[in-house]
Amino acid sequence: MITLKNLVLRRGVKVLLDNASCNINPGEKVGLVGRNGAGKSSLFGLLNHTLHEDKGDFYVPPQWRMAQVAQDMPETEQSATQFVIDGDVTLLAAQQEVTASEDSGDGERMAHAYMALHDAGAHDAPARAQALILGLGFRTDELERPVNSFSGGWRMRLQLARALMCPSDLLLLDEPTNHLDLDALVWLEAWLKRYEGTMLVISHDREFLDAVTDVTIHIERAQLTRYGGNYSRFEDMRAEQMALQATAYSKQQDKMAHLQKFIDRFKAKASKAKQAQSRVKALERMEKIGPVLADAEFTFEFSEPQNLPNPMLAMQDVSFGYPPAVEGGEPTLIVRNVSKSVLAGQRIGILGANGQGKSTVVKTIARALAPLSGEMLEGKGLNIGYFAQQELDVLRPADNPLEHMIRLVKEVTAAGKIGGQQTREQDLRSFLGNFNFGGDMVKQAVGSMSGGEKARLVLCMIVWQRPNLLLLDEPTNHLDLATREALSMALNEFEGTVMLVSHDRALLRAVCDEFWMVSRGGVAPFDGDLDDYQRYLLDEAKRQREEAKKSTSTAAPAAAATKTVAASATLTGAAAPFDAKKPAGKKDDAQRRQQQSDTTKPLRKELEKIDARMQSLTAERDSLQASLASTNAPAEMAQSGKRLKVIDTELGTLEERWLELTEQIETSLA
Repeated sequence: MITLKNLVLRRGVKVLLDNASCNINPGEKVGLVGRNGAGKSSLFGLLNHTLHEDKGDFYVPPQWRMAQVAQDMPETEQSATQFVIDGDVTLLAAQQEVTASEDSGDGERMAHAYMALHDAGAHDAPARAQALILGLGFRTDELERPVNSFSGGWRMRLQLARALMCPSDLLLLDEPTNHLDLDALVWLEAWLKRYEGTMLVISHDREFLDAVTDVTIHIERAQLTRYGGNYSRFEDMRAEQMALQATAYSKQQDKMAHLQKFIDRFKAKASKAKQAQSRVKALERMEKIGPVLADAEFTFEFSEPQNLPNPMLAMQDVSFGYPPAVEGGEPTLIVRNVSKSVLAGQRIGILGANGQGKSTVVKTIARALAPLSGEMLEGKGLNIGYFAQQELDVLRPADNPLEHMIRLVKEVTAAGKIGGQQTREQDLRSFLGNFNFGGDMVKQAVGSMSGGEKARLVLCMIVWQRPNLLLLDEPTNHLDLATREALSMALNEFEGTVMLVSHDRALLRAVCDEFWMVSRGGVAPFDGDLDDYQRYLLDEAKRQREEAKKSTSTAAPAAAATKTVAASATLTGAAAPFDAKKPAGKKDDAQRRQQQSDTTKPLRKELEKIDARMQSLTAERDSLQASLASTNAPAEMAQSGKRLKVIDTELGTLEERWLELTEQIETSLA
């Protein structure tokens, strides 16, 4: 058990924890939440011993093995696979012992060393590492590429894979979803649900926290408050507590006012002096209840667009990609022959596996890239607000927020697109203040700001422009939960058109009412919902892991290389839900269908039973959660909580079996 008792933790002159106490039990999955600057990352520093407590007791079982994601950018020529394998410190130590024992010539030591190497999983280490790498969105042809050949975001994914590769009893994850696409995020959730150790995670993704945590610890006003349940349950319980505290505070204030009124009225009268004195003592002894001091909420809104052209945009046989890297070379074609219209008021979520071209499509619509071919017609008066995935694509690190706004005013004025916006410097300062850029921050260089502050500045610049088409490419990276909620509310009230690429499912669900799938070089409507898409992504991740295992364990090196190329070709279009089958002769086809039916019949029956059981359990879980929200009886809450835990465990088991059965059925039909 991790124990924190009367803990004091300071960073400089700021007190982050003041006599805070909390326990974390073995095997618990804990979400650590609190506003930016509350001390979440500093608490991680305490747990990994890079920081030390200033006062109080702090204990982590010394035998626990710890893993966490290194925050530094890796610089190495190692292959991606070997880099991740080296994250297994147990295996690394066993390999070093084998080398040392061989050098010593001690036969008994060598025997023990080889046994330890086998126990550390040396035989399947490459397959385990590659399963992690593929799950986090890499392609099979990238498994042996040098780490240095990847961009920063992809290297951080390798750091995450390296942490997951390390055997651990305590896993610390600080914003693990920041560099992930939705497909990699779904895979990571499934992996963390199977993790058997104790886990602490800092994240601003509410659906991710709901999926992987069963305990929430809230850091607020230098105290740690533990809640049994995931993030949504924490929100409900905290709201109830704040309401109760507000009611109790109001009642106590009324009582205190009544006592004070009696004292003021009768303290001078001899006949009432004794009673007045007793009330003075009662007032002094009363334990004061503090008022509810909620953090100020950040909100903003988009101004009404000047006009709403319809259609906003019309694409006719448009191909998307990148121009030639060298003069006379061939362009890189990613998405081809797209013919679609974007209408006023549409809310479009853009889905697709990593590398399929989502950002390329958005960049082209935003005019950051030119179409390789085809015709793209813009509606008269189209005004695009573009949030780039990398904020520095539109920000200048050496300039401050005020300089960004002044330059924006000049650009919009030169383009003749001023539509009633305030342009004086004082007005721009006030506008920046609405996005929490006040005082000295308006003169602070953007390069020295946090990721969340940069994202807020980009949002500020977009809102000022009064766009009628919003193109948002991963806008929630680095945003805290409060700002994400503010963005969701602002987008729902926005009267124009939204096109959104995001791994934040809560935002996609709240904002989008239709989805486009970018896959296999094309764009098509996706008729399912996000749950359907999530199941599909899990199936694809599992298939990639199986391919990786086969290529490392059953083939000779040359054959393995051939198989990797074939697997890469198969997985290039991983975002398309269905594969076309080649036609066969009528007789052979009928026989094949009969054989498939005989093979899959028992599997389908079991699948139907599992579906029915999952529906029943889900209904029971919803009912229990509703009853928990409406009762304060401790016994009833404890009983419901135990039953919920049993239901969640059984649902997890059933979901895994459901995936196994669907994979077996698909294999039989292949």
